[in-house]
Amino acid sequence: MSQIVSFQNASARIADRAILHHLDLEVEAGETLVLLGRSGSGKTTALKLVNGLLLPNAGEVVVEGTPTTAWDPIRLKRRIGYVIQEGGLFPHFTVAENVGLVPRLEGWPRRDIEARVQSLLDQVGLAPDEFAARYPRELSGGQRQRVGVARALAANPPLLLFDEPFGALDPVTRLDLQRQFLSLRRQFQKTAIFVTHDVREALLVATRIALLVNGALNLVGTPSEFLQARTPEAHTFLACLRPQAEV
Repeated sequence: MSQIVSFQNASARIADRAILHHLDLEVEAGETLVLLGRSGSGKTTALKLVNGLLLPNAGEVVVEGTPTTAWDPIRLKRRIGYVIQEGGLFPHFTVAENVGLVPRLEGWPRRDIEARVQSLLDQVGLAPDEFAARYPRELSGGQRQRVGVARALAANPPLLLFDEPFGALDPVTRLDLQRQFLSLRRQFQKTAIFVTHDVREALLVATRIALLVNGALNLVGTPSEFLQARTPEAHTFLACLRPQAEV
């Protein structure tokens, strides 16, 4: 397998506060690496280092063989699909316009954009005839999230970033979208970095889990390895899997 992303002794500061400390971590082609941790552990900061929203204060982050500091910032962001809570949709764009945004910026022919938008809406469970002309305000939270996933896939980027994408949804909708994520991963064979603080979600969607504590890497392993982990922080997360009466 080839590396798509490599954190090489990467550190990050925001203002005068150190957020991420000497992170060494590789993301292989085709895998879903979940960054798991409490609020403030550095998960989202790590994502922002990947797509160039932040630059490391020390070390480097390498994407497709090139340090982020050497990428053209716009080119880098268009090579990466980014999904956040509520999909991060533009409210004045229709669903079709939101999904087709990056292909349009990339100069795709109009016919190809329309075909891609229709195909992706079908694949995320939103009938194009019903949803393409709607605006984000006319959608439920789960529907907006589906549009966000479709938009991330639209220009066929090699890497997808998910920042707590399903955290604001009710449990039933959340499970439905987690399962759809797994289906789309099998279909498109994409590499993904997925941020969550929910250990159940991490165990469901990950091929590997990287546990962050106070901006530092605590452990990394497969879901089955994580279930056997012995670090205190891993035990704290695993306790969330037990019924409350047992804790």
